[in-house]
Amino acid sequence: MIARVLPLTQTRAIKGLFDYILPQELADQVAVGSLLRVPFAGRVVQAVVAELTPSSELPDERLATVAAVLPARLPADLVKLAQWIGDEYCSTAARALNVMLPPGATRGLTEKLVLTAVLTDAGQSALTDGTRLTEGQRAVLTDLAASGPVPASQLGTATLRRLEGRGLVQLEHTVSSRRPDRHAVSSISKAAPKLTVEQQAALVPILDAFAVLANASMMGTEAVSTPERAAATFLLHGVTGSGKTEVYLQAAAAALEAGLGVIILVPEIGLTPQALARFEARFGDVVAVLHSGMSEGKRHDEWLRLARGEARVCVGPRSAIFAPMDEIGLIVVDEEHESSYKHEGDPRYDARTVAERRAADHGAVLLYGSATPRPESVHSAARLRLDQRVDGGALPSVEILDMRGLHNPLHPQTWLALADCRRDGGKAIVLLNRRGWSNFLSCGSCGRVWMCPNCEVTLVLHRTGGHVACHHCGHREPVPGKCPDCGSVSVARHGAGTERLEHELVTALATPEFPVFRLDADASGLDARASILERFHAASAGVLVGTQMIAKGHDFADVGLGVVVDADQTMRFPDFRAEERTFSLVTQLAGRTGRGGHGRVLVQTMEPLARPIQLAAQHDSDGFLNGELQRRRALAYPPFATLIRVVCSSEDDDGAYAATTALRQLIEPPGGRVLGPAPLFMLRGKHRSQLVVKTAERTAAIAAVRSAVDVIAGTKPHRGVSISVDVDPQ
Repeated sequence: MIARVLPLTQTRAIKGLFDYILPQELADQVAVGSLLRVPFAGRVVQAVVAELTPSSELPDERLATVAAVLPARLPADLVKLAQWIGDEYCSTAARALNVMLPPGATRGLTEKLVLTAVLTDAGQSALTDGTRLTEGQRAVLTDLAASGPVPASQLGTATLRRLEGRGLVQLEHTVSSRRPDRHAVSSISKAAPKLTVEQQAALVPILDAFAVLANASMMGTEAVSTPERAAATFLLHGVTGSGKTEVYLQAAAAALEAGLGVIILVPEIGLTPQALARFEARFGDVVAVLHSGMSEGKRHDEWLRLARGEARVCVGPRSAIFAPMDEIGLIVVDEEHESSYKHEGDPRYDARTVAERRAADHGAVLLYGSATPRPESVHSAARLRLDQRVDGGALPSVEILDMRGLHNPLHPQTWLALADCRRDGGKAIVLLNRRGWSNFLSCGSCGRVWMCPNCEVTLVLHRTGGHVACHHCGHREPVPGKCPDCGSVSVARHGAGTERLEHELVTALATPEFPVFRLDADASGLDARASILERFHAASAGVLVGTQMIAKGHDFADVGLGVVVDADQTMRFPDFRAEERTFSLVTQLAGRTGRGGHGRVLVQTMEPLARPIQLAAQHDSDGFLNGELQRRRALAYPPFATLIRVVCSSEDDDGAYAATTALRQLIEPPGGRVLGPAPLFMLRGKHRSQLVVKTAERTAAIAAVRSAVDVIAGTKPHRGVSISVDVDPQ
């Protein structure tokens, strides 16, 4: 038997399958997806089985033999998916497999075994037949009789060994499942509520799609989809508070009833507990969770529950799309507009695109959901509408405040609105998508600006921590007391971030009855962020200040005032999605407001007439999307074209530019053009240069870029140059 494997190396040049002889004594332990140890290039490496064949095209004397079989095994469909990701994102299958493997698999992590004490029949009789027992022994036997098997560590191993020697207890190793902490679900209804007319209308085509799947299965149809399309793709376009989650829940219930698995994707780890609580309340122990904030042991055991079919619903952020489930019937991508679904490391996959592929492979229903969907989804998916909030309440009124000529972070009307909120004992959210105290520092005498030594960006002042920091590489310096160039103590602070905004609100408004909370990336760790949200939820009144993470999917029932500070900030970036992001940011913050009654949103901006801000104030999602699609069609941007970004970086500027120039000469995308080379700002000590390929022929262009990168990567003229390929850059 021959095992054709994918060695788990990071080297781009190593591609394709490698044949190994699989000894007969190991054959029964190996299947597609098995993790092996194999000799490779003078060392022993781990590899994943991609195929098993009776023979190889190479003679046996040229083949090495598999060294060992490891316990971990990936489902065969994930191996196939990894090969597709490697091709689609100009990476390698090995790199894709590394993000799919069971947590800890490459280190040999297995299930946790615990020494457990079990009461024997003789031990049960010893409690009543007069058998001589010490007081401690009798207490142990009594505990076992009352509670059943107990970990030996809780009862005292020495006593248990003596009882085992007398045949009164039996000690055995049992698997102890490392389960994530259960979330409080007492306040969440376990019964499905009555759907609104809009919710029912949205659910019907989803259920019809499941009926088609069920009929195809009964008739023995092998596939109801093509490799490019899911069985059905829907976009649930619903205003905030319209009950999209309930549609997800009832669609998931239909999938489970049909014997199919469900994957629920959320845009970031911080939103996982909220989604998990709702699905656990409805479906109980069949729900598993996967995310990087969990310990490796807990992730490993949750992964196994999914692989064994003990759990049939997986909730989690981006990486949960690789949940080891067979017969998937439904994949939900909540808040599908969020750019966090794009993976920043290699391979730079987009979980939304991978969800499309996985849904196609399984013939599953793919359901996107958002109040501010991407133009790409509106263009490609069947749209289901939820235009009214579940409680029948109106969307909040939105007022645009002109900040031209003002120099304080908050508009006078914003201060009045916040003061009214405090007087009325209400809650407010203030969003400023910039953390820290000030954007940058400058010397008032010589004009020096404090810059990061590793990146061509300014250092941001964090007054609480007493430092200035780079938000790209993490470099930190103490807050300067004077200018090192001219000695002046006139150090000016420019701009405002969430830290300064929090300070001003605390100084002007905070009382014990009206606290101020801050939530941004400086609140390190999932627990710290959850604690801030819980305290804001529990408070009867107060203000939550934060970056865009406070506008992502949180359900604040009693927030009456929302404020967006510097709303046009995102429009200043040279990005064709800039207007989309601005519209989404304002609309999403408005969605956190007024869910329990009348709401009011204040939008501070230097561009009060900007199209996305005006349309967001009118809650005109259709108007924005129609205009955006027309603009992108005219300019040949996604969804009417594909963009591929290639970035070369090196320690010297000439090396990066030379590599992009060489690539430019090699890349000839059919139906498209190459823009660049163009310089980028230095990042983490590396000079960078980039190309952008813009094409209507996606598959051919990806192949052209991949071929060009393969030609020059690691060659002598470009040694020391790192090449990064980003298909569909965000």
